[in-house]
Amino acid sequence: MIIAEGLAVEGVYPQVSLKAGAGTLTVVAGSAGSGRTSLLLTLAGRMKPTKGTLNVAGHVRRRAIRKAVALALVDGVTDLDRSLTAGEHLGERRRRPDQEVLERVGLAGQERVPARELDREQQVRLGVALALLDEPEVIVADNVDAGLPAERQQALWDLLRDLDQTVVAACVAPPARFDQLVELS
Repeated sequence: MIIAEGLAVEGVYPQVSLKAGAGTLTVVAGSAGSGRTSLLLTLAGRMKPTKGTLNVAGHVRRRAIRKAVALALVDGVTDLDRSLTAGEHLGERRRRPDQEVLERVGLAGQERVPARELDREQQVRLGVALALLDEPEVIVADNVDAGLPAERQQALWDLLRDLDQTVVAACVAPPARFDQLVELS
């Protein structure tokens, strides 16, 4: 599903090689400033690498990769509109909120809650729901562990692992279970 060889953005993150199969969870771990978000954006076709090669779902051109990869919540890139409700966010992409996708991500009954009232975990869940609406081959999610206690982090990792999708997610501290770990320093 994803094959990256010697992928890098000079001065942002070092060369990374990875192979992520269909339905796997790849975790990108590193401290703030290590290039986690930039690596995710490169894998999603939104940032041009300065070195290496990238193949995502058989696509090598950035434009085609962008169509195959959906961004869940990526701070500063896919920020939620704080004045819209969860349902309105989904409704912007479809005529009406998709109850099935809300249930799938654990937000059933939250469609009328404004984004400003959602806690960080719920915001990430909404970001995943929005990504699922695109019916992508790959989902990327950033800062999965940001500001959450261990049990809530684990709940998000369980969600991402159980999506039956290829997922690449970034964090500071990796979860206990994953299919592949990429550590950036």
